[in-house]
Amino acid sequence: MTDALDVRHSLLELPENPGIRVHAVEQGSGPLVLLVHGFPETWYSWRRQLPALAAAGYRAVAIDVRGYGRSSKPRDTTDYGMLAHVADNVGVVRALGEETAVIVGHDWGSPIAANSALLRPDVFRAAALMSVPYAPRGGPRPTDAFAAIPGDEDFYISYFQEPGRAEADMEPDVRGWIAGFYTALSGDTMPPPDAPSLHFVPKGGRMSDRFPQGGPLPEWLSEEELDVYADEFEGGGMAGPLGRYRNMDRDWADLAAWDGAPLTQPSLFVAGELDPSLQWLSAALDAYPVTLPGLAASHILKGCGHWVQQERAEEVNGILVSWLRAVV
Repeated sequence: MTDALDVRHSLLELPENPGIRVHAVEQGSGPLVLLVHGFPETWYSWRRQLPALAAAGYRAVAIDVRGYGRSSKPRDTTDYGMLAHVADNVGVVRALGEETAVIVGHDWGSPIAANSALLRPDVFRAAALMSVPYAPRGGPRPTDAFAAIPGDEDFYISYFQEPGRAEADMEPDVRGWIAGFYTALSGDTMPPPDAPSLHFVPKGGRMSDRFPQGGPLPEWLSEEELDVYADEFEGGGMAGPLGRYRNMDRDWADLAAWDGAPLTQPSLFVAGELDPSLQWLSAALDAYPVTLPGLAASHILKGCGHWVQQERAEEVNGILVSWLRAVV
């Protein structure tokens, strides 16, 4: 499936990060737009944006974030901190022969994109964020906050903290686990509101026990497309992707100098109406007049779940292109 796309693949050496190589997939020419995926995705989650952005006159580049796909997978969990991801993105821009870029991120890619713009405004002149709202560094230590959530179940980020626990759930059947996770958070296949939340895991239990069972894949995901994702994760394992969750306390310490800092570049937010992230982070949305003073628009797509750029590709492409034409 990947070879059928009219794209150029490259493995970029990053002099700023010795030993790290980033797999980049690009299409088109013009101003650089860097696309950063989240969990559990790869560059392939932008497969429907690459041709649209290229046709609109942009050099669209989707990367495999470190730990994913064909990019480097450091063994040390500490190598997945936010500062490392920001440095990777700067290195990618430089390796592509560019000085500046617009950065677009989905899920974990959203805070990675936001922090890239926050820390390196000289490189990233605008930021589009999808599904996870911008929330400046602040509050208590993240794992302390998650541990304080009432109830006798583990919040999913706490579940992901312990090395080996989540991997034991995911890796015996990577394809099935990814299919269940995508299905559980897609607007057309997610469980009813009264079903037990997959974001809370019983003590000693597995997240996958709360995935929808036996139903169809989401409308936006074919069996062949699922195979592409499964091949990447089966080859690389899940420890690297989970490393992002396991650095949240380290990020909280590393970003102390930016506590409460607004993101002042031109920005855009797009999310699905049914995405649970909007419920948990509703205060972050309310704070946008202060935290995102350059926000052009906040688009909440009716009936859409978490995988917004895949679920509503045509609509998202139109939103992105219109915004890009105003800021580039």
